[in-house]
Amino acid sequence: MIDVHDLAKQYHIGDHVVHALRGVTMSVAAAEFLTIVGPSGSGKSTFMHILGCLDRPTTGRYVLNGRDVSTLPGDELARVRNETIGFVFQGFNLLARTSALENVELPLLYTRHGVVRAAERRDRALAALDAVGLTDRAEHHPSQLSGGQQQRVAIARALVTQPSLLLADEPTGNLDTSTSHEVMEIFARLRNDRGITIVVITHERDIAAYGTRTVDFRDGLIVSDVPNPFDSRLPRNARESLAQGKSA
Repeated sequence: MIDVHDLAKQYHIGDHVVHALRGVTMSVAAAEFLTIVGPSGSGKSTFMHILGCLDRPTTGRYVLNGRDVSTLPGDELARVRNETIGFVFQGFNLLARTSALENVELPLLYTRHGVVRAAERRDRALAALDAVGLTDRAEHHPSQLSGGQQQRVAIARALVTQPSLLLADEPTGNLDTSTSHEVMEIFARLRNDRGITIVVITHERDIAAYGTRTVDFRDGLIVSDVPNPFDSRLPRNARESLAQGKSA
């Protein structure tokens, strides 16, 4: 699904050049669950922004579903984002004065084909909330939801456009340990049940262990790219034990 070749990204700050990516080459298969780890400044967030068509590489190629999107103009990149990619961020980015259901419906107001009819919006939003186990909170506002519930609403919002690729940037960064694992189990289930390709950025090794494969970034380069040794469908306690043994 994803192929990047010799991807580089540079930022100019005055006379100084920052090399955020220094020639990254990798592929991600359809229905793969990739986790990306690395310290701050390693290039992982820059890489995520390029995968999400939020930024362009300085040099190199990015092929998404067989299409080179590296040099697409802004309107075409927006179309790719709207039709193919769902986003989940560390901050939940929910509208405070609207219900969970209305927050999930929001992306359907801005589709390529115009506004989706109200009845269809509601049906699709309820189905997305059901996928994350929150149909009983559909009419609640963000202030009435826990942090984990708010992140589940954000995941439902990312799912409502039926993307084939889901990108999550530190999705557990604002959550406690138990809730973080619950959120990652949702991602694992979506990959297993729906065949969605998932890419998650995280600082935490136990969170990264949910992926089928983990890539380590450092100084704009990939320094490690290894499959995880267990299936994400394992119970959480078994997976945590294996993750601890791997990191020991």
